[in-house]
Amino acid sequence: MLLLESKKTLKLSLPIILGELAQISLHIIDTAMIGSVNYKQLAAAALVMSVINIPFVFGIGITFAVSQMVSMAHGRKDGQLVSHFFYNGFWLCAIAALLISGGLELGKNIIFHLDQDPEVARLAAPFLRLMGWSIIPMILFMALKQFTDGLEFTRTAMILSLLSLPLNAFINWILIFGNLGAPRLELIGAGWGTLITRTLIFLLLGLIILSHRTFRKYIAVRKNQWQIKWRTIKRLLHIGVPSSLQIGMEAGAFAISGILIGTISSVALAAHQIALICASFTFMVSMGLAQGGSIRASNAFGTKNWSKIRIIGKGTLLMALTYGLCCAISFVIFRNGLPLLFNKNKEVAELASYLLLFAAIFQISDSTQAVSAGLLRGIKDVKIPTYLIAIAYWVVGLPVGYFMAVKMNFGAAGIWLGFILGLTFSACFLSYRFLKITRRQK
Repeated sequence: MLLLESKKTLKLSLPIILGELAQISLHIIDTAMIGSVNYKQLAAAALVMSVINIPFVFGIGITFAVSQMVSMAHGRKDGQLVSHFFYNGFWLCAIAALLISGGLELGKNIIFHLDQDPEVARLAAPFLRLMGWSIIPMILFMALKQFTDGLEFTRTAMILSLLSLPLNAFINWILIFGNLGAPRLELIGAGWGTLITRTLIFLLLGLIILSHRTFRKYIAVRKNQWQIKWRTIKRLLHIGVPSSLQIGMEAGAFAISGILIGTISSVALAAHQIALICASFTFMVSMGLAQGGSIRASNAFGTKNWSKIRIIGKGTLLMALTYGLCCAISFVIFRNGLPLLFNKNKEVAELASYLLLFAAIFQISDSTQAVSAGLLRGIKDVKIPTYLIAIAYWVVGLPVGYFMAVKMNFGAAGIWLGFILGLTFSACFLSYRFLKITRRQK
């Protein structure tokens, strides 16, 4: 039974995983192409991502509510309720996206007040504006993706995400390096490439949902169900806000750490960015697995099938542990070669290689905590996990990392030691909570 449910979860998760990998690959393409210009531009890109990551992932967290509520309604075989949650969820995400991008535009000058290398801050400023506005189409795309994922039609968004890779690389090639007669925009060109790519995949997915027969029955009831209702918005926010806080606190801790490392040197910040990109890439698989497990748990939660929820959870956690171990081994083996894919500066590459050893250590904890949080979200348990994640990152991880980096003079390595402790705390307590709740409900 455990093996069968694990196979079902993996089958649902694979297209989500590929889609997540495609999205992070867009960022990796930007990083590699920008890094080939020079390491100062790479540091500027890292600084911008540190600034926008917290509000951006807050918006992504709001979209999680769409898949959770759509999946639960789908488990009850209530197509009208599915349509209703989709409509309200989309407009909730749209408002969140506008607020986030507008806030970043108003606060764009913060980039000059973070005690960073002046040249890095100057390069980062226009890139920040473009990346800020690209959040709108990205969050809207994610809202549509969460709707299709919640119905377990995960391939559509995956295909679009994969198609966005060559498109983004081609636009970058033109605008970053000034090919085909275009001006050489370097870092700004990468910003335009991201904005254009995100807008196109959002529009294409929206067109597919509105026109494809798979989703026709949910669109057909729009006269009855496409109405904004505050009660529905509150139910979505009940899942979305804690989800946003959970991933926002994690992203926030990583973002603050990037800013702290930037005060050490631009070399340290560039190396940190490379190691973080590698860790983020492997984490996308964990996120996809977490979403797959969460959707299946939410579907079973719609009928209160607790024994099935527990089996789904155990199988997903086992896959997370196995995957994390494989990633840890891979990071150790390839730690010297990976940094050279992003930058040829010897000092940057050597430090990034060293930081990848720390990234290897926390791979198991990172994968396990992501899946545990997703499973708890699937059974609508979001309040206590939010507190646990807050403690993990902001009471354990970041303070310890700051102490080790600044007070103990460990530099960037000290921050990564804090990551290891915080992620381990989160993984242990979230996994325990899920297993405890499902055992009590059996």
